[in-house]
Amino acid sequence: MALEPELFDALIDTVRRFVAERLRPLEAEVEAADAIPDAIVEEMKALGLFGLSIAEEHGGLGLTMAEEARVAIELGRTTPAFRSAFGTNVGIGSQGLVIAGTPEQKAHWLPKIARGAVITSFALTEPDVGSDSGAVQTRAVRDGDVYRLSGTKRYITNADKAQLFTVMARTGEAAGGRGVSAFLVPRDLPGVSIGEPEKKMGQKGARVADVRFDDVPVPVENRLGAEGEGFRIAMQVLDRGRLHIAAVCVGVAERLIADCVAYASERRQFGKPIAEHQLIQAMLADSKTEALAARALVLETAAAKDAGANTTMEAAAAKYFASEMVGRVADRAVQIFGGAGYIADYGIERLYRDVRLFRIYEGTSQIQQLIIARETLKRGG
Repeated sequence: MALEPELFDALIDTVRRFVAERLRPLEAEVEAADAIPDAIVEEMKALGLFGLSIAEEHGGLGLTMAEEARVAIELGRTTPAFRSAFGTNVGIGSQGLVIAGTPEQKAHWLPKIARGAVITSFALTEPDVGSDSGAVQTRAVRDGDVYRLSGTKRYITNADKAQLFTVMARTGEAAGGRGVSAFLVPRDLPGVSIGEPEKKMGQKGARVADVRFDDVPVPVENRLGAEGEGFRIAMQVLDRGRLHIAAVCVGVAERLIADCVAYASERRQFGKPIAEHQLIQAMLADSKTEALAARALVLETAAAKDAGANTTMEAAAAKYFASEMVGRVADRAVQIFGGAGYIADYGIERLYRDVRLFRIYEGTSQIQQLIIARETLKRGG
């Protein structure tokens, strides 16, 4: 159910002010410390950001996909690390539960996830498994009332602070995704260990780490769906996650464009503001056009998803176009700022590094191309 228009407008206004007044002033601090202040995380919880996509009956805001996309666009106007603090709770870390959880699983976990009392992570990628996500080698062997889970997951967002992992593991001998099942794995089960956070190119403050499972006894009742349904669940989760990421890309692009306009209006060369030079205007025009196109694609696809349409192709197209688009916008922003764009004080080089990840996680651009082509062929055009 969509929120009443007045309530949703109030939410958007609150998020916009939170980004402008609380988050943007802290961007350099988060970059330097590679951590988000605890006080900010508590404010996010109070605003309900950890439960954007979780139904009201479980303590969340219960936003539609279209509403979530618009909130994500607003959150994109600051460093993406802030959104990552609660992004797994909103998306890939909770949606498996929402899609395939039993009433008991939902009642136990979703209220805690919605209020941020439990941080979630989605554990699919492995040291030798990335884009070929149906090839997971982590195994879960049935042993009476438990599954014995063993394997390593890599580059897991929020692993260092997660209390609950949605883990994809092989339970059968069937090839590819048909042998993969999904499990809810609490961090405090014996045999679960977390590696040191990785050093990354960008998005400092959003940490990723390995998660190791050493003969972890996972209760049978923690399985999501039936055996062999894990890959299907993962793909449904990623469909929604890709739309969310695409919306964030739109927000970052709009922030970069606004920063470029402000700078170009003040910076003078050859006796006038550089905004009056046509080649600068051309870069602004290209960036604005692409950002508008991405916004339209994201919102149209989100509305179609809310209406019950199959949006696998459209979600892939939105993620592909928006993530590539924001990379081009960030590159032009560095060019418009010139030397200042390469200097840390202005924040442009930070966003340039931050947005590079969007073309990789939740499916690389090349995987999106394959999905788009496959679905286009399936639909006959």
